[in-house]
Amino acid sequence: MSLDENELPRTEDEWRVRLSPEEFRVLREAGTERPWTGEYVDTKTPGVYRCRACGAQLYPSDTKFDSHCGWPSFDDAIPGAVKEIEDDSHGMRRTEIRCARCDSHLGHVFRGEGFTPKDTRHCVNSISIRLEPAQG
Repeated sequence: MSLDENELPRTEDEWRVRLSPEEFRVLREAGTERPWTGEYVDTKTPGVYRCRACGAQLYPSDTKFDSHCGWPSFDDAIPGAVKEIEDDSHGMRRTEIRCARCDSHLGHVFRGEGFTPKDTRHCVNSISIRLEPAQG
């Protein structure tokens, strides 16, 4: 399910109609789901994770790893799929990640933690993504 460019909502009111209240809070208002509550925290199913708002492919499942932080973690995104924005909210300096296609909030990216050889952790809200299992 990937929306055609012409089908993407153009206003926040249009997004509000398309998304559930919780999806809207996280995807469009940069909210965060509570840790350990998301459906993909422990998922190991092969496939590709897509943006829940527009359907764009974001993360291959083989980039997902267990960081034990309470949210799904990926050490790399599909090239060009996410954009990074400096985030100084909540008294912290972080890097927010958003879907490059529809500008929906996904989570934050952290570097230098040593979890993987790429030394990167995309900490993503489960409600921001949807797994498309691999065929076969």
